[in-house]
Amino acid sequence: MSSYRSRALRRGPVPHIPFLAAHHRVSAAAPHAKLPNAHRYPAIVLAAAAVAVAIAPLTASADSSTAASTTVKHTAVKHTAAATSTKAAASAAKKSTNTQQSTAAKSPATSSSTATAKSASATASSSNAYSGVSISTLEPTGTVGGQQYFTADSAQWQNATAIVQAAEDLNLSPYAATIAVATAMQESSLRNLTTATNADSLGLFQQRPSMGWGTASELTDPTYAAKAFLKELPSGYQSMALSDAAQSVQRSFDGSLYAQWEDQAAHMVQQIANA
Repeated sequence: MSSYRSRALRRGPVPHIPFLAAHHRVSAAAPHAKLPNAHRYPAIVLAAAAVAVAIAPLTASADSSTAASTTVKHTAVKHTAAATSTKAAASAAKKSTNTQQSTAAKSPATSSSTATAKSASATASSSNAYSGVSISTLEPTGTVGGQQYFTADSAQWQNATAIVQAAEDLNLSPYAATIAVATAMQESSLRNLTTATNADSLGLFQQRPSMGWGTASELTDPTYAAKAFLKELPSGYQSMALSDAAQSVQRSFDGSLYAQWEDQAAHMVQQIANA
């Protein structure tokens, strides 16, 4: 090939050679054609990645905040529950303490009241001359002469009880009760006579309204009649024989008759006092 042609070939425009021209177009255009897409896709990917990177901390932060908030709430609930439990325990302890203190405060008072009541009861028993009274106390001067006895019915026991109670109410000795019961045995056989048998004599002691002992209704009240008799006993009656003490009040035609009832009267008083 001549140099001219060779130069011409080298200098000739590539497009005039079909194969080469096509190859040249493809080769020349390929880089430029691919560059825009090649650059675009990575940019989009990078942008998406950047957004993801930017969002991730926020999401993580939000999750962390939510978790932290949940933790705080749970902690607050726990603290609240603990505080409630502590308050309940403190309240229970306070109530228990108050109850114990109240019980402790009441206990001495109760014990003191019980001790006082027992002491008062013991004092009353010791000062009550009728409690556990003996026959020797009821017959301090001894019996005189023969003694008479009878079986008393319920009405007679009831009247004797009224006489003993009257003597005790007047704070008189048990011997005063013996004198009064024996006198009523002689005067009425311990029966409350509502109909006058001797002039206007009435009741257990055959006392007369006309002699200033009281009205008929009063003298037929066993308690009134007994107190009317007992109030007239002489001051030294405790050292006197029963018949003498009774006669100083009754002034009957034969005062010695009262003595025969002393032993039964004493035993009846003892049984009534210790009932």
